[in-house]
Amino acid sequence: MRSELLALRAGHVFDGVNVRQSGMVLVEDGVIRDVDFTGAAPPEHAAVTDFGPDGWLLPGLIDAHVHLCWDGTKDAVEHVASDDREAVLETARVSAATTLATGVTTVRDLGDRDYLTLALREQVPPTERPDIVAAGPPVTTHGGHCHFLGGEAEGAEQLCAAVRERAERGCDVVKVMASGGMMTPGSNSLHQQYDRSDLRLIADEAHRLGLTVAAHAHAVPTIANVIDAGFDSIEHFSFLTAEGVGLRQDLVDEVVRRGTFISVTVGIMPGKTPSAPAAAAHFGALADVVAKVIASGARVVPGTDAGISPGKPHGVYPHALTQLAELGMANRDVLRCATSEAAKAVGRGGRKGVLLPHADADILALGSSPVDDISAVTDISAVYRAGHRVR
Repeated sequence: MRSELLALRAGHVFDGVNVRQSGMVLVEDGVIRDVDFTGAAPPEHAAVTDFGPDGWLLPGLIDAHVHLCWDGTKDAVEHVASDDREAVLETARVSAATTLATGVTTVRDLGDRDYLTLALREQVPPTERPDIVAAGPPVTTHGGHCHFLGGEAEGAEQLCAAVRERAERGCDVVKVMASGGMMTPGSNSLHQQYDRSDLRLIADEAHRLGLTVAAHAHAVPTIANVIDAGFDSIEHFSFLTAEGVGLRQDLVDEVVRRGTFISVTVGIMPGKTPSAPAAAAHFGALADVVAKVIASGARVVPGTDAGISPGKPHGVYPHALTQLAELGMANRDVLRCATSEAAKAVGRGGRKGVLLPHADADILALGSSPVDDISAVTDISAVYRAGHRVR
């Protein structure tokens, strides 16, 4: 029996790298069969959806840093730490559905509890949630940042065992709390939780097992150690010091040279401020750091940290793209870093973030031009996940 062939047409196509005119994307069995820009007629047996001359087709968007188990309330930490397993899993289900409705078809979850995002992947069909690149509980020190998620490990034996456990369970990435953080009572963002040798041990073991490794890093010395240890991506990259925020240009130059991905923390709901006092106090300076990192040519991708607070609920992603544009990134580059570049950062390069033959059919249809105005990412006509229309 022949499977259904979909023909999606629009006056404009962004394929993850380039903007093209009058394109058609053919979808079958959850993947892209072909992309045509010649103006050819759809195959006779195809089900055709034409989004019109003003419509746009582009790859589904990718958020490089979310927390699906966190509910985005002022009590998010308390809820994820104290609620029972089923309650937290239900939070993750709702978070995933909300995220998908905004056109975000792939997320990298960098901190769940008890590996619940793996349970979510098993229990919820792919067409009802984003593709989840899962880290499980972040690796942290005893009593360290986000220790309540269950990822405490110290010393070479425990750290290697923690990496192996994530590989055996089916995680895609190892998340390491290299510094303290703002969401954990008693934690200090300036504190280095692991020394350089520990970080290198974790990175080497993860790479040996085919996993990528991402580091939560706020403090300047921690950032330096993470770069040296060979991490694939650095989260936040905020250059905090005892005196405030102090960007180190030599470290920015080094990540540019190495091609390390920088997952900048962007996106906040209008009218909201960061819930953590330290983040709120340095909000302007942190934005300036992001602007300078963008201008440096570093491999920047957007990570919202969605779920951690009312200012960062699930569904905040469009505001992240608007913020990147406001900080100096050209709209086409915003689209690229939110699709093809983000796919590479989360380990899905070639499969996600592109409209090319054999890529997954995660597709976003818009009613107006995101190249002219990046806020058009909210002008959603349809969202397709694995070839299935979900909105």
